[in-house]
Amino acid sequence: MTTGHEAGSTRIDTSRPHPARVYDWWLGGKDNYPVDEELGRKILAVDGTVRRGARANRRFMQRATRTLAEAGVRQFLDIGTGIPTEPNLHQVAQGVAPQARVVYADNDPIVLRHAEALLYGTEEGTTDYIHADVRDPDAILDLAGESLDFGQPVALSLVALTHYLGDDGSGDDVYGLLKRYVDALAPGSYLVLSQVTPDLNPEAIEKAAGLFRQSGTPFFPRSLAEFSRFFDGLELLGPGVIPVSGWRPEPEDVAAQAEGIVPVYAGVALKP
Repeated sequence: MTTGHEAGSTRIDTSRPHPARVYDWWLGGKDNYPVDEELGRKILAVDGTVRRGARANRRFMQRATRTLAEAGVRQFLDIGTGIPTEPNLHQVAQGVAPQARVVYADNDPIVLRHAEALLYGTEEGTTDYIHADVRDPDAILDLAGESLDFGQPVALSLVALTHYLGDDGSGDDVYGLLKRYVDALAPGSYLVLSQVTPDLNPEAIEKAAGLFRQSGTPFFPRSLAEFSRFFDGLELLGPGVIPVSGWRPEPEDVAAQAEGIVPVYAGVALKP
């Protein structure tokens, strides 16, 4: 079963880069514009880890999703979905549990254009796409509630998203925003996060962050302590907060670690 909802503008703005499309360019995708490629190349020139980071984030999403599906989670809410790149989250979750229900949310019209690729799930399960911004939790939670039962455990994923959200009084209040989402989850739910950090490659990350901001995209790398704060009140799964390629690595991830660092932290935590 597949459905879709819209709660925002669907006009594609090609005058400014969009993080999902820059990410797509790093992954070798074709669903981006010259303005996205231009920023992607500039950042790659100052931070040679970004392509490794994009691939590592995708693999982390797949490992975390598989881990939680194997642990019995049957509902998944993925915010900041990005442009489809197989295997997508629903393919991983429903590969373990065909009856799994998955809801994707993103605010990029390009992702909306390709949403059909996200909606081919199993007959036993459901997949849904919401066109809405992470900053509007009321809209996302309300629309997601048409497919998901928030009285039962949900795996909430925000992979490589929080570094686009600020935390000062005049900004997005990312910690308060995450708390609103987690508060809506039933006990037994999980939070899945990854986030760029300056800890492992400070000079390159500072330059990359500057390029993002110059392009009009806010960017907020966070330290280990700042990232760990997202999990306050939750119980981290082993191995805890760790560089993304080291979170329950599979052979491909071990091999990738030999290529060099990826300045991204990752973690998965249970809501007790």
